[in-house]
Amino acid sequence: MSTDGLIVVDKPGGMTSHDVVARIRRLAKTRRVGHGGTLDPMATGVLVIGVGRATRLLTYVIGAGKSYTGTIRLGQTTVTDDAEGDVTATVPAGQVTDDAIRAMLAGLSGEVDQVPSAVSAIKIDGQRAYKRVRDGESVELPARRVTISRLEVLAIRRTEPDVVDVDVDVTCSSGTYIRAIARDAGLALGVGGHLTALRRTAVGGFTLAEAATLDELEQRAPDVVNLPLDAAADRFFARREATPDEARVLAHGGPLDAAGLTGPYAVFGPAGGLIAIVSERDGRARAEIVLAPA
Repeated sequence: MSTDGLIVVDKPGGMTSHDVVARIRRLAKTRRVGHGGTLDPMATGVLVIGVGRATRLLTYVIGAGKSYTGTIRLGQTTVTDDAEGDVTATVPAGQVTDDAIRAMLAGLSGEVDQVPSAVSAIKIDGQRAYKRVRDGESVELPARRVTISRLEVLAIRRTEPDVVDVDVDVTCSSGTYIRAIARDAGLALGVGGHLTALRRTAVGGFTLAEAATLDELEQRAPDVVNLPLDAAADRFFARREATPDEARVLAHGGPLDAAGLTGPYAVFGPAGGLIAIVSERDGRARAEIVLAPA
């Protein structure tokens, strides 16, 4: 059985995030596996997988900032806002200038209220939005505040009649839909748009440079974890060292004196093992999750 920890996977296209989790369960020989942020089947790139006790760290991974490269096609609208859905409208986009494209995309960055794609995993009254759409319902999701800290145009390509392909590099907060950026870009330019390619290049500090393909993981199974629990926490959080007395108290869920650290942060015992993820409030450091072995 694999060690508790995280795996940075380079997800291939054509698989759901759940498909990847199922594969890792088989390779790691444990059912206790989860992922830290869904990637659409079309998308490739960084998918952080938690194994064993490290699945409890995934809530923090899900909330981390993310980076992507992608391609927006102007001139076509689809039902899913990406290339997996049927085209619902076409408007020739050849007359849209490069300057207009760059100016419009610059206006989509910063703190924005973004309406997620209707074909998304967001739940409405307990049911996924994409299922409601596929069942023929009309779905309108409320806007949510997201931060798009970088939206850089890498290239503008005009290789096909009446469409323009725009390669972009995006860094954004959790909850941002790159498909929605493509949709909104097309709407703003009056020609429609959708996403034709998406690759996630980073989640928090985890990047493609350390990601393993499923074939590579298959070859080294069941030793698939590349960041054991202690190392993963040390990478992701600020670190606090506990005394033996503090370690005993915290391992049983008790509070510690505040250390003045902005949290959440990781507390390690005298032997170097991870005890808990804590945050400080009202002058005390209290465990959000206790991870010390039972």
